[in-house]
Amino acid sequence: MLLADGTVFTGTSIGKIGSTTGEICFNTGMTGYQEIFTDPSYTGQILVQTNVHIGNYGIAETEEESKSIKIAGLVCKNFNVPYSRKQADQSVQEYFALNNLVGIADIDTREIVRHVRSKGAMNAIISSEIKSIDELKAELAKVPLMEGLELASTVSTNKTYFMGNDGASKRVAVLDLGVKQNILRCLLERDTYLAVFNCKTSFEEMMQFKPDGFMISNGPGDPGVMPYAVETVTKIVNAGVPLFGICLGHQMLAESQGLHTFKMFNGHRGLNHPVKNIITGHCEITSQNHGFGVSLEETNNHPTVELTHINLNDNTVEGIRLKGKKAFSVQYHPEAAPGPEDSRYLFDDFITMMN
Repeated sequence: MLLADGTVFTGTSIGKIGSTTGEICFNTGMTGYQEIFTDPSYTGQILVQTNVHIGNYGIAETEEESKSIKIAGLVCKNFNVPYSRKQADQSVQEYFALNNLVGIADIDTREIVRHVRSKGAMNAIISSEIKSIDELKAELAKVPLMEGLELASTVSTNKTYFMGNDGASKRVAVLDLGVKQNILRCLLERDTYLAVFNCKTSFEEMMQFKPDGFMISNGPGDPGVMPYAVETVTKIVNAGVPLFGICLGHQMLAESQGLHTFKMFNGHRGLNHPVKNIITGHCEITSQNHGFGVSLEETNNHPTVELTHINLNDNTVEGIRLKGKKAFSVQYHPEAAPGPEDSRYLFDDFITMMN
């Protein structure tokens, strides 16, 4: 594995023999690797898992957050092909081979994390077929930076689909920027009927569903290059229809109000990030996965945006709501999968807002 700054790591090939490229990032979660592999927000990223054992409890179809693996590659210490869980359907090696995923194991992930923490996010290439460092450098030089990449349209649904009972008490239109399945499950558990739309669907077309509210989902890529989604969210806000945004959806709400987003040095990826709800004074342990953030200074100085949640590690923006409007959002993942369920109340708040 070669990093953009020239650092080289050697290990053992896992998954498919081949090459892969992407932005390297790390997740500190101790469990839930399959949910992480299939989270659309990881599109275009090579993932370093800091937990030493990956694959030890196998792969179960029920734990996918999308229909396929979304990470660009995996880096881990111990890659466990034999697994110990009766509920599992297959080994992680079989799963990777089926999804054509290239990875590398037997790497000191502590060293990589320390390196990335000090140097910041950067591109990387993993190869089990190219032996020349010069060739690897040439291939890596072709890879675009994450900043400036629009990726939501590559993972959004191609056609509208519906979930739940059409006689449910609330109808929710989901703008799919790369939605995780557990977001949809959390909504269905609260007696909603869902219509999931492609990310470039117009506001007018979605309104034909006659929704009581809009969910703006998570997703990958740079929020600063998605004018189509910002335009849609702006129309939703102006129409006064209740809106709840998660992760990239949070950034879309911020951009619709003129707040700028920025590329973070490392981002937040893990299951134990402490967040304070400023409105209630309560703290939550949260699941997070994002490499971009919303400007805190602009949020605090905005006349119609109120800061609702703050990250207790680095004081970054974790939640906002609009004054006089039925619209709020959070940067983290209240649906978890994987992670703690401290923040599930936000789905209840969304239902209450629609009432």
